Amino acid sequence: MSEGAPHPPSANELPWVMEALLFVADEPQTLGALARAAGVSDSAARKALHQLTAEYEVRGLRVMEDGQKYQLVNAPEYSRYVDELLGTGPGQRLSRAALETLAIIAYKQPCTRAEIEAIRGVNSDKLVGTLEQRGLIDHVGTGEGPGKPKLYRTTMKFFEHFGIRSPRELPPLPRDEPETEVRAL
Repeated sequence: MSEGAPHPPSANELPWVMEALLFVADEPQTLGALARAAGVSDSAARKALHQLTAEYEVRGLRVMEDGQKYQLVNAPEYSRYVDELLGTGPGQRLSRAALETLAIIAYKQPCTRAEIEAIRGVNSDKLVGTLEQRGLIDHVGTGEGPGKPKLYRTTMKFFEHFGIRSPRELPPLPRDEPETEVRAL
């Protein structure tokens, strides 16, 4: 093969090219980066990723996407085997407060610490810092308002931790039930 850019793969080969790119990537990749590396359009790359995702449904890997980036991960149902091989064992459990904070960020993202605290009703500095250190949330910019507060969103590690592939797989929030009237007899 000559030097320079590789020729674009065939439509049949493109899902395997996407697989190879995701396999060697250390970090989650944008659709644009994957498309450029393969020498194809974003729509062709997206179609190939959807095909790869469908084919992985019955295998030990998953294509995870957070709405912006893609990553190849192990299927959650096989995590215990991966943990055994790597000697990592089950990760440190999250407290109820950490789970509450994660849920707020997952459903409101991007959001500020002040928004989290307004919902929880308590200071969340330490929790936000811990979740950021663990790689479950990430600082993704600054919001409007006094002091330009940091904006947070969940990371690919968050989705992997909870065994979901994208924000679209988050369960719907429960709706407030209308209060029922109690009738006197």
